[in-house]
Amino acid sequence: MLSPKLQDALNKQINEEYYSSYLYTAMVAYMEDLNLDGCAHWMKMQAEEEHQHALKIFDYVVERGSRVELLEIQAPPKDWDSPLAAFKAALAHEQHMTASINALADLAQEEKDHATNNLLQWYVTEQVEEEANVDDIVKKMEMIGGTGHGLFMIDRELKSRPAPTPLAGEAGA
Repeated sequence: MLSPKLQDALNKQINEEYYSSYLYTAMVAYMEDLNLDGCAHWMKMQAEEEHQHALKIFDYVVERGSRVELLEIQAPPKDWDSPLAAFKAALAHEQHMTASINALADLAQEEKDHATNNLLQWYVTEQVEEEANVDDIVKKMEMIGGTGHGLFMIDRELKSRPAPTPLAGEAGA
């Protein structure tokens, strides 16, 4: 069983992960409106991945015999100044998520909950990848100025992102 403090923190992280999925879904709508199918596809795959991250924590809380309490999900923005601005917002969001996961890992260590700390180390590693992926796109968009033929080429490249692999323990995994 999880400590009440850790249970509350994990429930808040589930909310953070669902918000991430919601935010990326809003970015899908924004990119679709601009006819940037590749950017929309990349964001949709990211939204699905974030949903999987929420479910992984959800399942873990249940497995530990604790109660999942879903919280209200804040409405995400719906517009950005440009595709580059949207990807910069995605990068800032991933940096926020990294800080949130790190604080949760610190709490698990303080609580001496080794199983939860082990789960969270997967997220710590995942966040390094998440930030690097978005940062790469931001840098490429900054190189080309975020418009014109360069944006078309990046959009085409982003269309090839594969669907996220189901995480262990999920249906279809």
